[in-house]
Amino acid sequence: MGNHMFDAIRAAASRREAPFIVTTEGQTWTYGKLLDFTAGLAQRLVDLGVSPGDRVAVQVEKSPEALMLYVACLRAGAIYLPLNTGYTLAELDYFIGDAEPRLVVATPKARAGIAQLAERHGGRVETLDETGGGSLLEGLTVGTDFSDAERGPDDLAAILYTSGTTGRSKGAMLSHDNLLSNARTLIDYWQFSAADRLIHALPIFHTHGLFVASNVTMLSGASMDFLGKFEPARIMALMDTATCLMGVPTFYTRLLQESALTEEKTAGMRLFISGSAPLLADTHRAFSERTGKAILERYGMTETNMNTSNPYEGKRIAGTVGHPLPGVALRICDPESGAVLGQGEIGMIEVKGPNVFKGYWRMPEKTASEFRDDGFFITGDLGKIDDEGYVHIVGRGKDLVISGGYNVYPKEIETEIDQIAGVVESAVIGVPHPDFGEGVTAIVVRSADAAVSESDIMSALTGRLARYKQPKSVHFVADLPRNTMGKVQKNVLRQTYGHIYENQA
Repeated sequence: MGNHMFDAIRAAASRREAPFIVTTEGQTWTYGKLLDFTAGLAQRLVDLGVSPGDRVAVQVEKSPEALMLYVACLRAGAIYLPLNTGYTLAELDYFIGDAEPRLVVATPKARAGIAQLAERHGGRVETLDETGGGSLLEGLTVGTDFSDAERGPDDLAAILYTSGTTGRSKGAMLSHDNLLSNARTLIDYWQFSAADRLIHALPIFHTHGLFVASNVTMLSGASMDFLGKFEPARIMALMDTATCLMGVPTFYTRLLQESALTEEKTAGMRLFISGSAPLLADTHRAFSERTGKAILERYGMTETNMNTSNPYEGKRIAGTVGHPLPGVALRICDPESGAVLGQGEIGMIEVKGPNVFKGYWRMPEKTASEFRDDGFFITGDLGKIDDEGYVHIVGRGKDLVISGGYNVYPKEIETEIDQIAGVVESAVIGVPHPDFGEGVTAIVVRSADAAVSESDIMSALTGRLARYKQPKSVHFVADLPRNTMGKVQKNVLRQTYGHIYENQA
């Protein structure tokens, strides 16, 4: 049977001397080092008691070693569970309790707090810092022989948590073939090859940076400039030798602020890709005018990897996410009845294909409710298909906010705000923001004599919620708008506050 995902990586890594990662410090990781280092690290995982099927939870800063840990988990047959570096201990308590990881890898400074959570659920903690230090790599033998765990196409490779509007996070179970099939499709669709050099400035705890960017690079034998974070000036300099950039809309709005962004500067770049949040049509047009290059927008989810993409060759239409990828079936259905709708009609986007996840971890009833009887996954996104077959995302059925490329679920923030003294109730919405795509915005009703302020609410949320979830602004009202059934009309709030960030570019 072999190891489904890693066998493909090994085949792509046949040129051992070829560069895989080049860091900002000029350190090069070749494909040979990838193979040798992950063999030693996979053995280290086994020595720490990790068996096939065990979860390995990881909350560390971005580094080449952190990416090697993902590959080592594949080789050891473990299920990789990346966690956003912004999560607080209060948030981690749920993830660790739900997934029950055999091993949690944390930053050295977070070890003490996380150890208490891990040990409570039968796990242990090792550390890894952004420079490759920490207890995880102590005594590591690079290049050791390692017998890769037997893993078939349907065996789980990863669990990525995606919060729900009810406040309870769900672990999306992704198989080896979910990852491999989607990466191979994208390599072909976007014409990646060993000649490519990707600018990688995304986090690696998220589908975009971990699976789309890293898997596509590894499986095509390409190389990447590996940045710890998004730095516009550094990215501009790298365009002299790179060929591709994958980013969120925020990347492109900030690059447009760089006077050096010209057609001449981007001449060697064959592809700019945007995802994780809607790209404004104005940004698409402005970038094209400045560079002569049309950003390629695509659409994916934690549960499905990538579903659609604008074409590599052909029209890349601003405001659309292109066509369904080869092998992916996509339809628009009535949200209530499930009836398939016609061209141009707005409804629920449903998808089916080898990219679609295996369900939610330990949530069989929730999993069953999110799939149609014929196997189509109900995405929760509202959209339409135009007369040229391009998919348009027009809204989200569950009021999801996407800020800076990260999913933010209002219910979680509302629950925290409602606990603050002086607050009667709150509603959290996302409204257009020139930098983040959508700005998290809180609308709050105070009790009659309360003096609670915007700064009071911001301070109370610090340490309770990751920074990207915290509101960009707080607005106070006497009452929240409601319909006849008593439901808060968030559409009314979005209209009322829809222009508040227009001058914050």
